[in-house]
Amino acid sequence: MTMDLPTRFDPKTAEPRIYADWESKGYFHASVREGKRKFSISIPPPNITGVLHIGHVLDNTPQDILVRYRRMQGLEACWIPGTDHAGIATQHVVERALSKEGVRRQQLGREKFVERVWAWKKEYGDTIIAQLKRLGCSCDWQRARFTMDEGCSRAVLEAFCRLYEKGLVYRGDYIVNWCTKDLTALSDEEAEKKEIEGGLYSIQYPIRGAEGHVVVATTRPETMLGDTAVAVHPSDERYKHLVGKTLVLPLTDREIPVVADAFVDPKFGTGAVKVTPAHDPNDFWIGERHGLPKLNVMTPDGKMNENAPEAYRGLDRFECRKRVVKDLEALGLFVEKKPHLHAVGHCYRCETIVEPRLSKQWFVKMKPLAEPCVRAYHEGRVRFFPERWTKTYLEWMENIRDWCISRQLWWGHRIPVWYCEECGKETVARTTPTSCAHCPSTKLRQDEDVLDTWFSSWLWPFSTLGWPDETPELQYFYPNDWLNSGKDILFFWVARMLMAGQEFTGKLPFAHVYIHSIARDGQGRKISKSLGNSPDILKLIDQYGADALRFGIIANTPMGQDVKLDDATYELGRNFVTKVWNASRFLLMNLTDESGGTGAAAMAGPAFEDRWISSRLHLAIQAATERLERYEFGEAVHALHQFFWHDYCDWYIEIVKPRLAADADAGSRARARRTLLECLTTILRLLHPFIPFVTEELWQKLRSVAGAAEFGGGTTLAESLMLAPWPAADASRLAPDVDAAMLGLMEVVRGIRDVRNKMNIPRSQRLSAIVRLSSDGDAGRALHAHERLVREIAALDGLEIGAGLARPPKSATCVLPGMEVYLPLGGVIDVAKERGRQEQARKKVEEQLAAVRKKLSSHEFVAKAPEEVVTAEKAREASLTEQVEKLDVSLKDLAGWE
Repeated sequence: MTMDLPTRFDPKTAEPRIYADWESKGYFHASVREGKRKFSISIPPPNITGVLHIGHVLDNTPQDILVRYRRMQGLEACWIPGTDHAGIATQHVVERALSKEGVRRQQLGREKFVERVWAWKKEYGDTIIAQLKRLGCSCDWQRARFTMDEGCSRAVLEAFCRLYEKGLVYRGDYIVNWCTKDLTALSDEEAEKKEIEGGLYSIQYPIRGAEGHVVVATTRPETMLGDTAVAVHPSDERYKHLVGKTLVLPLTDREIPVVADAFVDPKFGTGAVKVTPAHDPNDFWIGERHGLPKLNVMTPDGKMNENAPEAYRGLDRFECRKRVVKDLEALGLFVEKKPHLHAVGHCYRCETIVEPRLSKQWFVKMKPLAEPCVRAYHEGRVRFFPERWTKTYLEWMENIRDWCISRQLWWGHRIPVWYCEECGKETVARTTPTSCAHCPSTKLRQDEDVLDTWFSSWLWPFSTLGWPDETPELQYFYPNDWLNSGKDILFFWVARMLMAGQEFTGKLPFAHVYIHSIARDGQGRKISKSLGNSPDILKLIDQYGADALRFGIIANTPMGQDVKLDDATYELGRNFVTKVWNASRFLLMNLTDESGGTGAAAMAGPAFEDRWISSRLHLAIQAATERLERYEFGEAVHALHQFFWHDYCDWYIEIVKPRLAADADAGSRARARRTLLECLTTILRLLHPFIPFVTEELWQKLRSVAGAAEFGGGTTLAESLMLAPWPAADASRLAPDVDAAMLGLMEVVRGIRDVRNKMNIPRSQRLSAIVRLSSDGDAGRALHAHERLVREIAALDGLEIGAGLARPPKSATCVLPGMEVYLPLGGVIDVAKERGRQEQARKKVEEQLAAVRKKLSSHEFVAKAPEEVVTAEKAREASLTEQVEKLDVSLKDLAGWE
């Protein structure tokens, strides 16, 4: 039989073909099967504006690994996919497209603009889905959802109305995080705090009708135009005489009171703080306690409005800051500006500095929703992996603030509240009302705002399954079993989903939360578009293949630790995929005898090496299974890499090659083939969740010859790896005594190979070896028992083993536990020539080492060179130093031979 397996795997053509085959055969689809154990997860829905980036790879690869693993274990595995309407992001994209046509959304009007967004979604919204397929994601695409589809939208309305009816949704005037660019409110989590180098400005406020003044400190001088009081601590002796008095507010014609409030920190600044209730969340509550007016001095786009003195109206807030300071200096009321590092909120979408602003918004009372989820953790009903994220979760939940859920956008779920134009009261309804709920009027106006994008996302695990209806899918697949998410949306999404699931279904939406790593570049910086260090994932897939990308990233990602990614990461994956392909190709070429059959000779019993590789295989099955159960994906990959690359390829295949020769014993050849195939079919199943494409391609090739059923353990290979069972570790196949014996043999062989490498002796040059044993223990017995094996794999003509054996002259020595190995080299190498070669090599390495050390001794180089360059030079110094040390040892040995 002639094998048609190409010399290399071509992922660019193979991966799309294989994926299309899986999809066409419905392998990804899960059904309600009562009585069968299920496994369900929900994809963190990517934005419809998104394109595949490194975050999606870190997010979705572990999900695909786990769902493929559970599917192979025989569970009804359902991975529910979908996309998020992404309110602000999508509105931005469509507005930019309109601007190229010279059109603004206000010119179109709300209805026409929303129609344009839906048209954009239809054309581009599924781009990210196609790209996730390129990655190999085995989602149940028949169940794909969209956060604004009919079912999810109905769930959003139901959730809002239920919360409103319970008094958990309310509308009020509060300070919100306001984006002056997007012109919308943001939740606390959407206003990301970033440290900036600002200033702390000290200003004198004159006391009315008396000599003297009070000095206040602020980071935002422009907001003083909206001050309505100055506050001091009640016990601060410096200001007790001023409480109840009045100050003159500079630059305005207004007077403001001095109030005593325990919130004030007497140790901060001067101990006197300006109070601007319309522009600071803490000042808002001081104002509430003291009945202060709330004076908003800014427009929604961050310019000074009609409430500011005329000289400042229309100025941008930051320009106004400069003008205020200049005018205060002219009046002699400006004291100083000190550098001040402080955390300032930024819009998570456009990076604009957030402006605290008084605004009428809709809120959800969160404390009643959070408390049951805190109890759930303490009762062991939800766990975080790694465990350290529990502390972060609990701190946030126990100190939770109400959630601002209204957004001043046109794209999104419109708030289901209607205002009566006659009685002024609000009607909340699941469907559009025809009349006011409080009077007969039919003159109703719907709230203009839409709900926060996360208000639909927090319902995702059950809205995608038909809630609020009690569908068969909801009853079977809910709750989900597992969630994978990034730490950056632990509050945005994960905690809120827990609260929503408990509130609306009475069940937590998942029991286990896995927080995946953050990707960093070679310099340790977070990979992001803004830094320009984010790789094009589709180009990487084109260049290396999805399997290589997945394997390289997972192999470099220990659970809970950030992962550094560079070209070496993807090359590691590509090298492993190539190794799997080449080893499989070797086996497939040796599965048939010269007549084209699979061989009919009686099979010999398993040899020592067969029992060893079988034991190692079942240890690998055990290790991979245990690690996957603990979500230690990187560790599972390492266990499989170690077995396949080192145990199976480097050792077992090399050992059995002579047994595959045409003139080898037929029974031994049949046993070697059986063992090779058993290992390969098993390792392909173990590797399938990690590198699904190349393993599937090889599986199909094996099926074409594995009418060789006698080599596959008498079982038929499944139609696809998607349907193949996950291997089970068999304790009876474990052989610790064989493992220990083989380890001893391998140490001897490695020692001999090290000498060959050090002395530049090719493998074709046969050697003799003498092994002097310290005692006749297990190591000695194993060497005696498997002398033939050592001779074959170490390329030895002679091997003498025993206690008290003398070291021959001109011998290289390997010192190993319980033994010494001598290799007589007197007649093998030209000692003088070899010493000259090594001296020249040492001189060259010394020169290179001196150059590296000179560079590293330069303070200018270390200070100015990029961090990764300095790190690379230090690593080179260590490597060159090691080479010099090894050459010194070798030269010392050679010196004794002359």
